[in-house]
Amino acid sequence: MKVLFIGGSGIISSACSQQAVDDGLELYVLNRGESRQRPLPEGAKLLRADIHDPAAVREAIAGLSFDAVVDWVAFTPDDVRADIELFRGRTGQYVFISSASAYQTPPARLPVLESTPLRNPFWQYSRNKIACEDLLVQVYRDKGFPATIVRPSHTYDRTLVPFDGGWTVPARMRAGKEIVVHGDGTSLWTLTHHEDFARAFVPLLGHPRAIGDVFHITSDDYLTWNQIAEQLASALGTTAKIVHVPSDAIAAADADWGAGLLGDKTHSMVFDNSKIRELVPGWRATIPFHQGATEIAAWFDADPARQTVNETMDKLMDDLVARWRP
Repeated sequence: MKVLFIGGSGIISSACSQQAVDDGLELYVLNRGESRQRPLPEGAKLLRADIHDPAAVREAIAGLSFDAVVDWVAFTPDDVRADIELFRGRTGQYVFISSASAYQTPPARLPVLESTPLRNPFWQYSRNKIACEDLLVQVYRDKGFPATIVRPSHTYDRTLVPFDGGWTVPARMRAGKEIVVHGDGTSLWTLTHHEDFARAFVPLLGHPRAIGDVFHITSDDYLTWNQIAEQLASALGTTAKIVHVPSDAIAAADADWGAGLLGDKTHSMVFDNSKIRELVPGWRATIPFHQGATEIAAWFDADPARQTVNETMDKLMDDLVARWRP
């Protein structure tokens, strides 16, 4: 099976690239260049072009057609419209990577199903993903464009600390400083290791029952934000000194941080993965966060140059801690 990934060296797509090659797919990756942090797997074929330059893309894919095309870097309806023009008639399946943050926020009931309504009044990123989905549903219904929609939820690898600010929170933990956890820290959250995601995602490629349908792929390992902080601290060889701050207060202090909280992380998100298991029998996520946290700590410790503290975020946490410390 011949597959094209637009992007292929991101957090999620890198694991899927490796899984695709391991599963024997003929993988092409369209990218401006190869990432040094996440190099393409041996056997993948790199096509150099910027997806935002249609003429360059047409030149790169000249003479090629694909069983599936996956766009990992489409974020707006304009991105999707450009893809439709480029790949209509060239692929048997077009996979759009949406986001579980597109689901009704806050959710009216749990667990979240693929049929849960889409509405997020807090985060523009999510509203853009919803608009992309709406467009693809329309072109599938009206013209039979072979779209599949996949919604990840907070999928991570060893390079991604699950708190805003990157290495800032681990640095504070190791320095014995308090960290900020939104709300009271007891809302449930789902962290999915990118290798777990990949093992469910790749079998969807070329699957006829995936056409015109939507799937989320997440772990079934639900943790509170307090537990996430504690497990990360344990992997770092320290403890977490937590100060709880209301999400509204964080949003008032930093609009971007607040948008990601109010539009996503503030609310408990538990998912029913029955639908993906129908198409990928036997799949289940097997990598718990405490294992993933160990991988994160080891990766950052392997090269101190990776341990970059966001000074603005660090100062903001100092201010919030001083205000909200019990």
